[in-house]
Amino acid sequence: MKRLFYPKSTLLLIVICFTFIVKAQQYPGYTLVSVKNSTTAQLIDTNSVVYHTWTDASLKQAGYSSYVTPGGFLWRAIVKSGNSFTGGPICGEVQKLDYNGNVVWDFVYSTTSYVTHHDICPMPNGNVLLIAYETKTSTEVANAGCSTYSGTMWPEKIVEVQPTGSTTGTVVWEWHAWDHLVQNTNSSAANYQTSIVNHPELLNINYLAKKDWLHANGVDYNPILDQITFSSHNLNEMYVIDHSTTTAEAASHSGGNSGKGGDILYRWGNPAAYGASGTQIFNVVHDAHWIPEGYPNAGDLSGYNNKGITSPSSASCTDLFTPPVLGYNYSINLGSAYLPSTYNKRQLSGGYNSNEGGSQQLPNGNMLVCMGISGYIKEFSPTGALVWSKTLTGPQAKSAKYNECYFNNAAPPIPTITESTGTLSASSATTYQWYLNGQQIAGETNQNYTPTQSGIYLVRTTDANGCIYQYSEGYNFNLTTGINAILQDVNFNIYPNPSSGIVNIEDTYLTGKRFELFVYDAVGRIIIQNKNIYQLNLAEFENGIYYITIKPENAKIINTKIILSK
Repeated sequence: MKRLFYPKSTLLLIVICFTFIVKAQQYPGYTLVSVKNSTTAQLIDTNSVVYHTWTDASLKQAGYSSYVTPGGFLWRAIVKSGNSFTGGPICGEVQKLDYNGNVVWDFVYSTTSYVTHHDICPMPNGNVLLIAYETKTSTEVANAGCSTYSGTMWPEKIVEVQPTGSTTGTVVWEWHAWDHLVQNTNSSAANYQTSIVNHPELLNINYLAKKDWLHANGVDYNPILDQITFSSHNLNEMYVIDHSTTTAEAASHSGGNSGKGGDILYRWGNPAAYGASGTQIFNVVHDAHWIPEGYPNAGDLSGYNNKGITSPSSASCTDLFTPPVLGYNYSINLGSAYLPSTYNKRQLSGGYNSNEGGSQQLPNGNMLVCMGISGYIKEFSPTGALVWSKTLTGPQAKSAKYNECYFNNAAPPIPTITESTGTLSASSATTYQWYLNGQQIAGETNQNYTPTQSGIYLVRTTDANGCIYQYSEGYNFNLTTGINAILQDVNFNIYPNPSSGIVNIEDTYLTGKRFELFVYDAVGRIIIQNKNIYQLNLAEFENGIYYITIKPENAKIINTKIILSK
């Protein structure tokens, strides 16, 4: 029987045949050993015997993190010589090697204006997410309302790069922290707000401001929600942002599945960073990532908490917590901290690891923990018992286990969705699972699905190997087929869109007709139901996308959507 595992890349693995849990035993598979500054990487079995080795003939040294993707490809952050930026795990380069060690892509992302550092995240579409510093002058820092620090600053950006040749790539999406700042000291600056705590979607530039301000160190992608999470060493937080936006929307405060553009959708670990009261959980956090579906604690977020335990002696741990997901957004009572108030699971590392580090949650409930600076990889049972340990020859920031099915087989194609007369159809695959607004639709496992409500649908598929999940892009479905043509016929107008609260309906088609009006939130719940009104007030609701259905008497139904951005 084969057991399968999904690592950091977002191609999820499933367990074929059947799964059983044997407590206090190792989970089968091959662990990646890729020590920093080395020119080789290895897979070792459960007895620490080397199963496979990648050797880079160019002798370039590994930087912060390495990952294996389907087909046996090794992705490595590379330490490039001659970077303009110095300090921290500066990389500046990323490599992709095939199973035989041939370099198939070697891309430099380093100039006098920006440079990659720390983590990377290979994506299901073949692209890769990179964390990068970008430089801001002291004048730009002052103009942004920073009153607690004067000097050059290195805020973060996250870029998605599409390989285009052996050494070339195109940035197809990017997000900048600098576009999402807030402060309450300079009323003449555009990002001024009187209340910090009422704007958790923005980063307070005056909180612990310094040159290397956020010091992001971990990045992960969730294909179900089309969202990105990343961790900040210095602010002791993890964040979630919307990847479904365009680059232009990511620089704004509206757009995307969330309706919030590139604003922070969720943050956790240190409420003081946005002026809220509550317990600080993270004390130097690394390795932000989601736990894949089908695994224990699926959907939780995880962070490696280097200084999480201070008494009776300093020790590191991994903390798991459940975010308050609400469609493509996250619930919060403004003025308070995001829930939960604390972690729901904590795994001790069995020692203190001063910096770096990461974890991987396994299908049988075990946890693989990489103690970066200390130089250990450890596996713990669900009860916290140590079942395996590997002493490394140097520091390694992160590690993961992989199964032969995973690295011996190429990823299946990403599924596509087509629509015909109100029915959605997935491209051909072996298995199917449908989702609405980021939530699995129970029992909907056929190739075709007929929606009963408007929303964003996607489908998950596997091929005959059964070891890799692939997810489609979201398909925005409107319950009334051909609605665009209908709207043209009836001269329908709803404005302003986006709206800050008040929405006007203008339509000669409705003149003299009685009609019912329904407003649905992103998960399909009716939030307003009324009759014969031409103005809506959405100000009491959270920012996001809302769907409006108008049912005139003896006439065609009208469906449309509105973006609320206050």
